Amino acid sequence: MRKKAYKFRIYPTKKQAELINKTIG
Repeated sequence: MRKKAYKFRIYPTKKQAELINKTIG
């Protein structure tokens, strides 16, 4: 999970945030 958070932090975009929300939700 930490690796995923790092990847998301590397390129925090609105589309990525939406994907994260869908993955977490």
